[in-house]
Amino acid sequence: MSKTADIRLPDPSRWKALAFIALAQLMVVLDATIVNIALPHAQTALGISDANKQWVITAYALAFGGLLLFGGRIADLWGRKRTFVVGLIGFALASALGGAAQNQGMLFGSRALQGVFGALLAPAALSLLAVMFTDAKERAKAFGIYGAIAGGGGAVGLILGGFLTQVLNWRWTFFVNIPFAVIAAAGAYFVIREPAGSRNRSPLDVPGVVLSALGLVSLVYGFTRAESAGWSDALTIGMFVASGVLLLSFVLTESRVKSPLLPLRVVLDRNRGGVYLSLGLAIIAMFGLFLFLTYYLQVVKGYSPIRTGFAFLPMIAGMITGSTQIGARLMTRVPARKLMGPGFLTAAVGMLLLTQLEIGTSYVGLILPAQLLLGLGMGTAFMPAMSLATHGVEPRDSGVASAMVNTSQQVGGAIGTALLNTIAASAATAYASSHAALGARNPELLKLQSMVHGFTGAIWWAVGILVVASVIAVTFINAGRPSAGPATGASGSGDADGVEDEFKVPVVAH
Repeated sequence: MSKTADIRLPDPSRWKALAFIALAQLMVVLDATIVNIALPHAQTALGISDANKQWVITAYALAFGGLLLFGGRIADLWGRKRTFVVGLIGFALASALGGAAQNQGMLFGSRALQGVFGALLAPAALSLLAVMFTDAKERAKAFGIYGAIAGGGGAVGLILGGFLTQVLNWRWTFFVNIPFAVIAAAGAYFVIREPAGSRNRSPLDVPGVVLSALGLVSLVYGFTRAESAGWSDALTIGMFVASGVLLLSFVLTESRVKSPLLPLRVVLDRNRGGVYLSLGLAIIAMFGLFLFLTYYLQVVKGYSPIRTGFAFLPMIAGMITGSTQIGARLMTRVPARKLMGPGFLTAAVGMLLLTQLEIGTSYVGLILPAQLLLGLGMGTAFMPAMSLATHGVEPRDSGVASAMVNTSQQVGGAIGTALLNTIAASAATAYASSHAALGARNPELLKLQSMVHGFTGAIWWAVGILVVASVIAVTFINAGRPSAGPATGASGSGDADGVEDEFKVPVVAH
């Protein structure tokens, strides 16, 4: 098939549509971190026990992570615009419920509902970009903006969460989502024009929905429980075993049914598989770092919530620069692996600097440059990863391909928080035991030194994880740079200079 065989005229309102899609993405990413800052205040106000406070985070993660593939398939079936708007409206209503919560059950329920509608919204947003931006240069620019928001939005959430909690009250960390959702939904309704013929009207794969949802929920809950109950806990082990059985059954089911929820062609492509795996690993490292730096700055350095949020600004600046000025500009000139591999390595160098954290570490001398390197590296890698994850898929599969990006991020975040926090806690306990004499003289100093030692021990693991992500990106991903012309799921010949076109990479398992 020639490159011109599937050219469609670009949507004249696509850039306006990007603004509303980006706003919705910002809301979802903000919500992932903004609630963390408000959690201690919400816990006190509603009388939530220490044992139950995790459910404010877990209820959202379970619903969101478990239903993402289903949400992506619904977007392909219903239409991405309709799914996007429904997701926004539902998210706003769930946020209003959370802000008005009078007890812990009401708060937990609202968080689960946010996760359900987030699972509709997130893949619909990314797949809209995939089908609306078909020119390689425009696609690079659009995904650069999207990648910067996806990467930096979490840190913005820390700033906004600190401000709202400190100046107003914790309920506003929920209410703030409502104007975001209303503006994005209204704009999407009037501006977005989804390309014709891009839906997948095949019957819904109900067994696939059930197996994938239960398998992902078991996996996320297993890691979440490991953080509080330990890795040897019987229920933790049971969750991992159940997850393995359910997900294996899901793969076998998808290989046999006529209209699978997740067509295996989406993940068996070595490029997309490499993106999902490397991106998930990178998110493991990043989510752990957000947690450690937040506690380090507030507990060890004594920063206020607002000051802590602003302390993350260098990382945001680095991510925006990496996505829009490095990744977007180079994506049409060099293969994705030459951006993702070095990007993850640059982030690893920034993470390596943070292994030198001590109680008296200078923010300007160490933490600031480390954040800049982390942001630049992750921003540079995120941009081509987001684009390549949906590049070359058939339009009818773009929703579920987008859902896989979000699934790798959500599962990676759950794993990162649990795994690295458990490593940090174990290292801190070991340090405290071996320095008991110091504890007898100055227990507060020992507490802080143990905490920092635990953080640096876990950050060493994060460095290794980022290096592995870089190796996977370079090894698995073999797509050449995209051609400068339109590209919407059609196969094309290689570029004139001999660089392989992304759309003709063979679908093979690595």
